[in-house]
Amino acid sequence: MDGETPVARRGKRPKSGAPVVDRALSLLAAFDEEHRALGLADLSRRAGVPRSTAVRLAARLREWGALERDERGRYVIGLRLFEIASLAPRSHGLREVALPYLEDLHEVTRQHVLLAVRDGAEALLVERRSTRGAVEIAYRVGGRLPLHDTGVGIVLLSGAPPELLEERFAELSPAEGAKLRRRLADTRRLGVAIFDRRKPAPVSSVAAPIHDHTGTLVAAVSVVVPAGAARPQAYEQVVRATALAISRGMGLRRP
Repeated sequence: MDGETPVARRGKRPKSGAPVVDRALSLLAAFDEEHRALGLADLSRRAGVPRSTAVRLAARLREWGALERDERGRYVIGLRLFEIASLAPRSHGLREVALPYLEDLHEVTRQHVLLAVRDGAEALLVERRSTRGAVEIAYRVGGRLPLHDTGVGIVLLSGAPPELLEERFAELSPAEGAKLRRRLADTRRLGVAIFDRRKPAPVSSVAAPIHDHTGTLVAAVSVVVPAGAARPQAYEQVVRATALAISRGMGLRRP
C-alpha cells in the first residue's frame, strides 16, 4: 500500500474545511472489497483527512457503532451500518418480495442465484443464494458489479436512462459500442440476457428483468452456472418465470 493515493469510493476526497459529516463519510467510503480492515494510517490516507481528524472521527463512529476494531486493532465496518442499510426501501421491499422466489430458483437449479439493482453506473448485489461446491464467483451481497460485464448488469443497463447509455457508449470503440447496442436490443426483445465471463472462473450467467407496478425495470435476477456444464439456454425459462413472479409481487399487473 506504499505510495497509495487517497481513495474514497463513490465519494470524493473532502476539501479542506469540509463539514464534519463529509469527513466522517469519507472515512466510511475508504473501505471496499480489497480494504475491509484498515489501520489508522491507511484509513487517514485513503479518506484524505489528517491523522488527527481520522482519530477523532473514528472514535465517534465507533461510539455510534458504524466502526469496530478487529483483533489486530484495525478498523472495520460496524454492524450498526448493516442494521441501518437493511432499511433502504429499494432493497428491503424488493428482497422481502423476492426471497421466496429466489429460494425456489436456487432449489431448482442448485446454482448461484443473484438479485441486483442499479446504483448509478454500477450494479449493486442485494441478495445471493449459493450452493456448496458451486463454481467460484467474486460476488458478495453489498458488492458492486460492472453493468457491461455481468448478466444482471446487462439487464439493468438495458433499462438505464439514455444519458447513462451514451456515457457508456462514449467509453467504447465503435465496434464495441455496436456490439453492446445489439446485446441490449436483444435483451429488451427477448426479456433475458446470457453472458459469458472468464474470470475468476469460466461462468455463464442467465439474467432477466424485474419490473415494479409502473412497468419500470427496477432489478435483475440471474443464475450463474459453470461454463460448459450445461447450455445456458436451458435456464432461460425458469429465470424468466422467477423474474415475472417477483415483478407481480412488486405490483406489476401486465407483463
